Amino acid sequence: MENLVIVRGGGDIATGTIYKLFQCGFRVLILETENPSAIRRNVAFSEAVYNGTQTVEGLTCTLAKTVEEAVSLLEEGKLAMFIDPAGDCIGQLHPMAVVDGILAKKNLGTHKAMAPITVALGPGFTAGEDVDAVIETMRGHSLGRVIYEGEAIRNTGIPGVIAGFSKERVLHSPGAGVMRNVKKITDTVQKGETIALIETKEGDIPVTATMDGLLRGLIRDGYPVTKGFKIADIDPRLQEYENCFTISDKARCIAGGVVEAILHLKHKA
Repeated sequence: MENLVIVRGGGDIATGTIYKLFQCGFRVLILETENPSAIRRNVAFSEAVYNGTQTVEGLTCTLAKTVEEAVSLLEEGKLAMFIDPAGDCIGQLHPMAVVDGILAKKNLGTHKAMAPITVALGPGFTAGEDVDAVIETMRGHSLGRVIYEGEAIRNTGIPGVIAGFSKERVLHSPGAGVMRNVKKITDTVQKGETIALIETKEGDIPVTATMDGLLRGLIRDGYPVTKGFKIADIDPRLQEYENCFTISDKARCIAGGVVEAILHLKHKA
């Protein structure tokens, strides 16, 4: 299929890339896992796994049950998703490019032989060896930069600074169990306020807000989590309510790097 790009992963950062590729005229197929764990669910195409469809900024993604159904959707000019975490269908579909947007901070199997052009987001890949190009995902001066030799900046485990806040912005599960949401995305929360409970055999563990702000991301209710699992995201900018429904500046910047890499490598070939 002409101009087919397969993107592994449909989380909020990958969604920025998927959206831009589609708007630039590429056919895009998203490959996801059976249980995606996106936090910013309103702006993650991965939610189509649970809902059948997911619309982000006016663009709708449809979940296909088979490869054939996915191909049919693509031929109709639609954005398609298929559950295939191992990427088994890639060899069958022969895309012009494969983009690894899983952001696992390690390579989960993407390699140069998958397509004529291979691009990966963030650390865990070596450009020129594992893939053709790596896109920098660390906030700062190099965000979105295309790397053709070497690696992205290693994961620091510290979120980027927004309005003077960094670590406080991201919440992790205090224990292993099942997520039970008390608050919802778009809610305004205060430091110390309970936003969710972790349901365990020993009882419920409260998850409290680490700062005042806007609840921009919250993992799905009923999702099984392990201790330390990323479960929520608070934005200190209360006036940025619309951010809950739009692709982030970070995701758009990374998306620009992906499009640049694909077009550059296509022209070079």
